[in-house]
Amino acid sequence: MNRKRNSITLNGVNRRYFILATSSAIASILFTSCTPSQNSSTSQSASQVTSQPVSQSTKTALLKVGSRNNVSEDILKFLQKEIAPSQGFNFEIVTIADSVKINDALKNKEIDVNLFQHELFMKQAAKRLNANFVMLNRSYTTVFALYSKRLKIKSVDEIPVGATIGISNDDSNQDRALKFLKHLGLINLKEKSGEYFTVQDVIAHPKKLQIKELDNYALARGLDDLDLAVAYSSFLLQAKINLNPIALDDIGIADKKYATGLATLPEKVNDPNIQKLNKLIVDPKLKDFINTKYKGTVVPSF
Repeated sequence: MNRKRNSITLNGVNRRYFILATSSAIASILFTSCTPSQNSSTSQSASQVTSQPVSQSTKTALLKVGSRNNVSEDILKFLQKEIAPSQGFNFEIVTIADSVKINDALKNKEIDVNLFQHELFMKQAAKRLNANFVMLNRSYTTVFALYSKRLKIKSVDEIPVGATIGISNDDSNQDRALKFLKHLGLINLKEKSGEYFTVQDVIAHPKKLQIKELDNYALARGLDDLDLAVAYSSFLLQAKINLNPIALDDIGIADKKYATGLATLPEKVNDPNIQKLNKLIVDPKLKDFINTKYKGTVVPSF
């Protein structure tokens, strides 16, 4: 009886040790197999962190500034080289040699701002494009005057009867030219039929001028075929034509609505880079540059 109980006890002990030994072995195998996997996972995670590329959103895109003519481009290049670096600022100049396309580009956000137009022209463009543009600081005013390349005259009184004269074909600048010619006593105008005076509002006058409507840039080139032209000096500078004006539109020069300014979209007005450029275009150093370079044909408007 005792022998049988001892046998049972011994068998129970052996079975207990067998179970413990087997469990330890299994645990050891599991531990060994899990440890490299965890290290591998940790290594892979670190690799993923170090190999992630820098987000493109952290890079700041250069402000794109549209320029239409030599004067605006000269002014922007001066700012870019002489003033902007001291402000820790830079921008990209985008030349668009078309006064329609440059505002199209502004509407379509291909550029952020442009510098080439006065407020009335900008409003015209916005109406045509069904867009909303905002004029910020005004920087400079281009002399608006009566010129002649063919006639060797120095005064309005010397203009012959029936002379051909070119004026702008866009609404705001045509309106300005017609009011200027009336002020000079060269044409008569009836009551304005719309927002702007047009050639249809010209009535009989002793000078009987033959008025030709041309694009602003064509006016300078057309001086070879026209007796006279009412044009901006900047267009003559663009065409490398150096002429003394017969008469100046002094009233218009003092009018801020004809000063060239920075145009943008309403939602971009508070953009920090646009505001930086907005300050640069009225910097005192720019005033000195304009006065020195253009000697009165382009004047600061600030």
